[in-house]
Amino acid sequence: MFKTLLETDQDLTRNSYYAATAPRTQRFAALQDDGDADVAIVGGGLAGLSAALELSARGYSVTLLEAREVGWGASGRNGGQVIAGLASDISVIEEQLGTAVARRVWDMTVEAVNLVHERRARHAIDCEWRSGYLTLALNARKARTLRAWQEDMLQRYDFQSRWIEPKDMPRWIASPRFHSGVYDDFNGHLHPLKYTQGLAAAAAQAGVRLHEDTAVTALETQADGALTTLRTVTRAAGQGDVRGSVRARHVLLAGNVYLQEIARALEARIMPVGTYIIASEPMDPALADSLIPSGAAVCDTNFVLDYFRPMQDHRMLYGGRVSYSTATPMNLAESMRRRMLLSFPQLKDVKAQYAWGGFVDISMNRAPDFGRLSQRTGQQEHANIFYLQGFSGHGLALTGLAGKLVAEAIAGQAERFDIFARIQHRPFPGGRWLRTPALVLGMAYYRIKDLL
Repeated sequence: MFKTLLETDQDLTRNSYYAATAPRTQRFAALQDDGDADVAIVGGGLAGLSAALELSARGYSVTLLEAREVGWGASGRNGGQVIAGLASDISVIEEQLGTAVARRVWDMTVEAVNLVHERRARHAIDCEWRSGYLTLALNARKARTLRAWQEDMLQRYDFQSRWIEPKDMPRWIASPRFHSGVYDDFNGHLHPLKYTQGLAAAAAQAGVRLHEDTAVTALETQADGALTTLRTVTRAAGQGDVRGSVRARHVLLAGNVYLQEIARALEARIMPVGTYIIASEPMDPALADSLIPSGAAVCDTNFVLDYFRPMQDHRMLYGGRVSYSTATPMNLAESMRRRMLLSFPQLKDVKAQYAWGGFVDISMNRAPDFGRLSQRTGQQEHANIFYLQGFSGHGLALTGLAGKLVAEAIAGQAERFDIFARIQHRPFPGGRWLRTPALVLGMAYYRIKDLL
């Protein structure tokens, strides 16, 4: 299944609007020798880059290893929505850890959004930020649930937002599909690949050693647990297989579904779920501006949801439709364009110029899964390997905070990291070979519920 996943994902990168509008200006040489670092990071996405920046600022030597190129995975291909909160409802945290801890988790997700702004400013990253976020209900029943959530978040979590009555919806979105909604100007959207590339440039300037085209093939921990060696191979064009290694006191696994089986203990706790996006051709500016007058990013409240946002160059970026089998939908561009027309029938003559997708790492309860991966050598057990996964499609802001929390933990201040590490997770049912078909069947139930 993993080989199929990689081959499928490679195909999904080829027509990305983000890649077309964020040409690479900096590349990082593959690792071709042996080296040492205080911390070795696997994965050149937002979580790994964030941790690298934070650790470097604390004086650690850091080597980051990316099997392809910086921002190649979900960090550079997502919907661009920067949102506080988790993919799971906050009640998941309340039930496990209590309301006081849940409030701390919520406040940290607010910090995650603010951290995006702080890093944009500090590193002068031009990534097309725009404030505003709409959460929309498709019918009266879903509206009651959304209204109850909005009131609860205001009363118990001090989250300010505006309720939009059905009669007022035309001022917020030119669509017949939605019943009512919530607007806030704290959340927003940006160009995720430009943001990721900006963090990579900042990390390199800070002294982090970044290596692209460098796949980690194995982790080997010394008998005394003091050092872990990461074995690597590069297959950069024209170089064949060149092997290298990094010895490090601490390791961070931030590759999500792309860890290439180097951490089998983590595989059962997440599933690769495909999600897909189109970017329309440029529209007449008046038409483009009329669709979402506030310029906000939008998400509906379905379990299998749609998410979309207007772009600076007068396009509509529209995402949705998931694949729990990892198979790419047939006629991807046209099938996604038809989804866009459900929300905006006035775009019937507008073509989809770009169509792409990728895989996000879904956990069973959709809460993030952070922790330490224990390694046993002889009679001793060591926990110098950290991991970050399970962002469940809600990671553009949270990944940045996650990297900061890991850096705090490595530096000896693990309290905040350990709050997330206390969240309990169950493996997906069915074992390695049956969990995908089991999930496909389970998701059929939620698709039916979305229609009610």
